[in-house]
Amino acid sequence: MQKLRERRLTNTPQGIPQALCNCGLSLNSPEGRDSAAGLKTSLNSPDAALTARGHAGQNLRVSVVYVLNKRGKPLMPCSPGKTKVLLKENKAKVVKRTPFTIQLTMATGEVRQSITLGVDSGYSRIGLSAVTDKQEIYSAQVNLRTNMVKLNSERRQYRRFRRHRKTWYRKPRFLNRRKPEGWLAPSIQNKFDTQIKLIGKVGEILPISQINIEVAAFDIQKIRNPDISGIEYQNGEQKGFWNVREYVLHRDNHTCQRCKGESKDLVLEVHHIVSRQIGGNRPDNLITLCSTCHEKVSKAELKLNISPSKEFKAETFMSTVRWMLVNELKGLGNVVFPTYGYITKQKRRELKFPKSHINDAFLIAGGTIQNRVGVEYLIQQVRKCNRKLFKGARSHIKNTAERFIYGFQRFDKVLWKGIECFIIGRRKTGYFDLRKLDGTKIHASAKAKELSLLERAKTLLIERKATFLPSLTEGVSAPRFLR
Repeated sequence: MQKLRERRLTNTPQGIPQALCNCGLSLNSPEGRDSAAGLKTSLNSPDAALTARGHAGQNLRVSVVYVLNKRGKPLMPCSPGKTKVLLKENKAKVVKRTPFTIQLTMATGEVRQSITLGVDSGYSRIGLSAVTDKQEIYSAQVNLRTNMVKLNSERRQYRRFRRHRKTWYRKPRFLNRRKPEGWLAPSIQNKFDTQIKLIGKVGEILPISQINIEVAAFDIQKIRNPDISGIEYQNGEQKGFWNVREYVLHRDNHTCQRCKGESKDLVLEVHHIVSRQIGGNRPDNLITLCSTCHEKVSKAELKLNISPSKEFKAETFMSTVRWMLVNELKGLGNVVFPTYGYITKQKRRELKFPKSHINDAFLIAGGTIQNRVGVEYLIQQVRKCNRKLFKGARSHIKNTAERFIYGFQRFDKVLWKGIECFIIGRRKTGYFDLRKLDGTKIHASAKAKELSLLERAKTLLIERKATFLPSLTEGVSAPRFLR
């Protein structure tokens, strides 16, 4: 058997065009950087074009390689060693760099095992974990966008300004619009759609047979008052008051909470501790101020030493979309089973796992004694485009920044001196601010000629992180890496 194996490897072609980086030299030249925006391969796959193997000494170690069949459908993942043989024999090609995915160029058998995907759904973070009977084969934590409310408020402000100008060419339609059934606020709808999209992305590289998703309903009044029960739910704090303003004035005894009446100003105002677009009109976010103090606070001449109250956005989000997620996934043809937070908490305590979204997703997927995967993917959601015509508060200055500077754009994944990082800031002179997805600063002013393009910017930025997660069988998992 050893002789046959050596003979087969001897006859293997030495060139591996699919695994080599075909953009390193071109991007390091001025002509290549200028034309990098349109860089494509013969397969019209930019990820395949920008796939590097050992490029400039970077670390591309992986523990699991994801496999697609000739038709592009997912198969069971394979080991890095088998992947090297397939690439050498031209039986596979690289189609995606992160996570590292290959596609077979020949027809093979398609035997699949049972894979369960655990989803730890949340308001700002999501945990994903795919588990078989023997091991974990995928693990990722996703950070969702948190600036949707602010951007929507800014867009609403621009829209109202247009209506007051003479350039408005049609009547406003806000009086004849009806919300369709199942309507969600734009910020919630974005998070909902992103979770469905992320689960679909995992299904593109793994043959998922079952999805376990954690659903939860939160009792906000019970969180605020653990002793509430029965008819007390109907007797809220605003019972007997016409509106929120009247209740806040009564709660504060019609007295300014800043000067306690020392200003002798009889006019009282209800002030938002946190801006209304973020904190809303909750009574906990409102305080009574006299007109004098309110004017000073509005002009930033006076600061209130009041800590904002706890918000329940995450709890409200989960209570709103929990069954919508389950029904939407079932409608897409998936086998979905809901689970609950108290079950995950009990398993985490029994197995003595630290609290994290990745560990919770592993437990939700039914993980117990399986070996943990040694590579964790950190996914950051970012905005796709910035169509603002002017720059921020200084609205008289036009936003004339080009999308591509020396062939690079914002959120591109690049290689700088062997370090994989992302472009967060840029200058027209060809200098870039490089950082990791967790905020770690790599370089504040890196030159364009020192950068090599790895992956183009997308709405979901993916960073590979080598980790050693807890395992009950070996203490820590020690997977074999591709070097």
